Amino acid sequence: MIHPKNLLIVRTDRIGDVVLSLPLARIIKKHYPECKVTFLLKEYTKSLTEQNPFIDQIIVLKEKEGKILIKKNIDEISKFRFDSAVIVYPTFITSLVIFLSLIKNRIGTGYRWYSLLFNHKIYEHRKFAEKHELEFNVNLLRAFGINEEVNEENIQFDLIPNINSKNSIDKLFIEEEISPDKPIIVIHPGSGGSAVDWPIDQFQKLVRLITSKMDATIIITGSSNELAICKKLEINNAVKNFAGKFDLADLIAVIDKSDIFISNSTGPIHIAAALGKYTIGFYPKILSCSSQRWGPYTKRKFIFTPQIECANCYRKQCEELDCMGSIKPEEVFNQIEKVYQFILNNGEFDV
Repeated sequence: MIHPKNLLIVRTDRIGDVVLSLPLARIIKKHYPECKVTFLLKEYTKSLTEQNPFIDQIIVLKEKEGKILIKKNIDEISKFRFDSAVIVYPTFITSLVIFLSLIKNRIGTGYRWYSLLFNHKIYEHRKFAEKHELEFNVNLLRAFGINEEVNEENIQFDLIPNINSKNSIDKLFIEEEISPDKPIIVIHPGSGGSAVDWPIDQFQKLVRLITSKMDATIIITGSSNELAICKKLEINNAVKNFAGKFDLADLIAVIDKSDIFISNSTGPIHIAAALGKYTIGFYPKILSCSSQRWGPYTKRKFIFTPQIECANCYRKQCEELDCMGSIKPEEVFNQIEKVYQFILNNGEFDV
């Protein structure tokens, strides 16, 4: 059994993937309090880890024009003399970099052709969605003799908003006259193509229902590539569209101020779950991007899936049948209204 003292956790993909790996740091420290924990990340996701009290150090993956710089990464990683590395998200290049950095213990999946680069393999097929992604991540720690039983009630993400971003968002809310006395609902209609989305016209209907029947502020968020769809949700003055205006640290601070978060399957829904917000998510029945594997890991979630009965769902079929369009805005609104009433009454909504 490996006893790590200087551990590198490799998670060089997207926002949601990194969020679902954050609990590893606390779990490692629970079993090995003296172990130094470092995360290897892409530049744009480092805000997710900077305030985490269980992460000792962050290394940013060196890239140029989207290409990983193999030698520069090897040189950088080698300086720290890690005794162990958990490659949570394996690609051939990152796995090769870890191998060539001469890290003694390399833990990763046993089912890739390049798994020969790992000398401690965990054999679990993620594509069958038998567990949640977060649970698959935690199972990689078995190499250290850690058999942690995590669930939606005991998990801790330790995602903490940056204080400067919090102050910046507080100032923005004052400037935009966003009342702290009204519930705040964040809607993030895009997904960056990670799943099949709920149609934007259904989002429009939902926004109309909310603004006509609730005294709440709706904040629209999205990337600069999603400006067009986000603009379609500017129904009236109760809607504040901030698409393209926040970096990741500011987005975390905005979500932290919200009461309800609504989106497709995308990274920010995992931020909301990690911050303890009520989350409403729209997920296809496609196994590889289903809520069973990729849903927000929280008891405060409400998941809506297509009403169409289909077997062995795949993306092309889902898009051709407009499966996601079968999710009715009225049903979504009814759930939002229940949560809204509990928030107004300072209650707790048990999912």
